[in-house]
Amino acid sequence: MTMHEQGHAAQSLSAYRAQLLYFHDDAQAEDEAVEWIVDGLLVVRDGHVERVGEYASLAADLPPGTPIVDWRGRLIVPGFIDTHIHYPQTDMIASPAPGLLPWLETYTFPTERRFENPEYAADVARFFVDELLRCGTTTALVYCTVHLGSAQAFFTESHARNLRMVAGKVMMDRNCPEFLRDTPESGARDSEALIQRWHGTGRQMVALTPRFAPTSSPEQLGRCAELAQQYSDVFIQSHVAENRDEVKWAAELFPGYRSYLDIYDQFGLLRPRAVYGHCVWLDDDDRRRMRDAGAVAAHCPTSNQFLGSGLFDFAAAQDCGMPVTLATDVGGGSSFSMLQTMNEAHKVARLSGHHLSARRMFWLATQGAARDLGLSGRIGTLAAGSEADFVVLDPKATPLLERRVSYTESLEELLFALAMLGDDRAVAATYAAGRQVHTRSR
Repeated sequence: MTMHEQGHAAQSLSAYRAQLLYFHDDAQAEDEAVEWIVDGLLVVRDGHVERVGEYASLAADLPPGTPIVDWRGRLIVPGFIDTHIHYPQTDMIASPAPGLLPWLETYTFPTERRFENPEYAADVARFFVDELLRCGTTTALVYCTVHLGSAQAFFTESHARNLRMVAGKVMMDRNCPEFLRDTPESGARDSEALIQRWHGTGRQMVALTPRFAPTSSPEQLGRCAELAQQYSDVFIQSHVAENRDEVKWAAELFPGYRSYLDIYDQFGLLRPRAVYGHCVWLDDDDRRRMRDAGAVAAHCPTSNQFLGSGLFDFAAAQDCGMPVTLATDVGGGSSFSMLQTMNEAHKVARLSGHHLSARRMFWLATQGAARDLGLSGRIGTLAAGSEADFVVLDPKATPLLERRVSYTESLEELLFALAMLGDDRAVAATYAAGRQVHTRSR
C-alpha cells in the first residue's frame, strides 16, 4: 500500500500531541501574534483542524479510541508556503552561469523543452512534489512550462495527493526559442482551459503566468489581463526587477513606461492575488503601488545571491507597506527548504541594515503568506477550521542542532536555531489535509 493509500485509509478523527506554534495576523506585534503551546494537542477531523489547545484541557474530551500521535519533543507548525518556484527547473538546479539572462539561454530553455514529453513531465512532477513535502512545503506557487501538458502533469500529481497548490502554464510569445513559443491566442486559450479544468478542483488553484514582460508581447499581456478580469479569483504570477540587465531590457522593449512594474500595472496585472518574484530593483513609488494594488512581492534570497541579481531591501519594503513573502525560486534558488530560505533571507536583510527576527520569518512562511495570498484561515495556521496542513519539526534532527537547542532559553532562540541550522533533515513529518504525506526515518 502506498503512503497516499495509507493516508486515505486513516480514520477521520485523529490527534497530535507536541509543542504547537502558529500565528495570528501580523507578527510585528510578536507577543500578541504568536500562539505557542508547550504541551499541546491538535485535533483533526476530515482534513480540517477541529480543535487546538493545551493537551491537559482537550485530551479528556476525545472520543474513546481516538488515535493520538505522540510527537512530544517536536514542534508542529503550519505547512510552509513557497510563493515562487519553477518545477521544470528541478533537473537543472545548481547550474553555473555568469548571470540571469545567460543562465536562461544555456540551461533553462533547453531543460524546459523536455516537457514536450508528457512522461517526462509526470516524472519530474512526482519528484518535485516529493521534494516539497520532504522540506515541509505544503503549498507553492508553481511555474510550469509553456506546454499545456506540463501544467496538466503537475495538477494531476498534486490533486492525487490532495495538496493545496497554485500553478500555471507559462505564457511566452517572443524573445525565446521557437520551441518554447506560444501565441497571444494559444497562451490565453490554454490558460483558460486550465482554469476551467483545475481552478477549484479539489484543492487546486490556477495562476495566469506570463513569464516576464520581455518574453510577452503587448498583445499577450493584453490577453492575460482580459483573463485576469474575467476570472478575478485566479492568481497572477510573473517576475519583475530581478536583475539590472533585465530591467534595462524591459525598458527598451516597453518605452514610455515609468518603470518595469508600471508595465504590469498599465496592463491591469497588479491586483490582489498577483505575486511578483524578486522585486529587487523597485523604487519607493513602485513599492507603494504594489501596496495599494494588494500585489505581493515574493522574495527569493537564495536565487538572488546565486545569480548575483542583487539584495532585496526589507527595510524599504516595510517602510512602504509592500506585502512580502518568502520563496525558494528553484532552480535559480539552490534549495527547496524554506528553513534554508529563512537562513538566507535573514542574512540579506542584515546586509541592508534590517534585523529579521525568527518569529517574523516563520510568520512570513506561514500566516503572512496565507494572508497576502487571500487564503487566510484556510492555510498557514493551526487555528480551528483551517485545512490541516502542518509540519513536524525535530529540534534534535542533527547533532549540532540538538546541541544548540539544548542551550536555548526562549522561543525566538529555538526558532532562530531551526532557521539557521535546519533543512529537510529537521522535517520529521509533513501532513496535508490531515494525512501524513511525508515521514523521515532518523
